Amino acid sequence: MKMRTLAGLGLMALALTACGGRQPLKPVKDQRLPAVPVGAPTAPTAAQLMQPSIQARPERNVELLTQSKKRGDDNFDLPPEKRPQ
Repeated sequence: MKMRTLAGLGLMALALTACGGRQPLKPVKDQRLPAVPVGAPTAPTAAQLMQPSIQARPERNVELLTQSKKRGDDNFDLPPEKRPQ
């Protein structure tokens, strides 16, 4: 009996996840759009606002280390200071 209930709940949850809308975004009635950014000729559209900036999603550097190198001297690698007691 429990398996049937769990299976039924799972199927209902799966059906609910499939009913999302695929419409373009529109501003709510009587709501102002964001201000025009300084230096931009026009206000950004909803699609442009949904695109993350380069700073929000930087490109990944996948350059592999092909040759090991000995670390150079680091002038800032100092021992911890002793605190007076």
